[in-house]
Amino acid sequence: MKTSNNRQAIIFLGPPGSGKGTQAELLAEKLNLYYFDTSKTLEEKFNNPGSKDYVSAGGKKYFLKDERKFWQTGKLCSPPFVVQAVSEKIKELYEKGKNLVLAGSPRTLYEAEKLVPLLKKLYGPKNIQVILLEISPEETIFRNSHRQLCELMRHPIIFSKETEKLTRCPLDGSRLVRRKGLDDVESIKVRLEEYKKRTFPVLGYFKKEKLNVSRINGSPPPAAVFEKVLQNVKK
Repeated sequence: MKTSNNRQAIIFLGPPGSGKGTQAELLAEKLNLYYFDTSKTLEEKFNNPGSKDYVSAGGKKYFLKDERKFWQTGKLCSPPFVVQAVSEKIKELYEKGKNLVLAGSPRTLYEAEKLVPLLKKLYGPKNIQVILLEISPEETIFRNSHRQLCELMRHPIIFSKETEKLTRCPLDGSRLVRRKGLDDVESIKVRLEEYKKRTFPVLGYFKKEKLNVSRINGSPPPAAVFEKVLQNVKK
């Protein structure tokens, strides 16, 4: 597989609820990128797994029911399991000629050490960019505990006075739902602690690998944040 100078891979990093998915989706549409949502990929794998269903990674079996329990309670899934799923998808998308915007991966140092070399090999170091969205822990808890997703396409619906009473997605008309367990306050606190201990150190690895990292305040409304994202993304 040869690296193309015209390829592009953008990684969004940030605490739960910082807007990674929203900004990745907006950027994908604006720049004609493929939005690779790790959470959605894992969610699909966790859809009614059998007791014996597993993914083999690094010579070990990772049972989907066990991984789903981690995911539902706010803990991070086993890194080798995530790397296996994500790397397979990245290679598949590269072969299809897709430029990527990733949200939700890598979430651990182990994942970064496995996935960044792959991205460098395929897309080239100069074509990889990292955007860190920053919000406070209090805002993380508020946003996630009030978040709804549409049942069909999993669009996130930002909580506001205008959306507070919505029961249907304004984009596809499907029912709005909450992620049971995952967006409960106690689970969100676990996710925050997981981010602090296991995901934030990934930023140091990105810098060590001399990847371009932009830090952006994720607290303003999505449109204002997106303006900053566009200003920081290399054309």
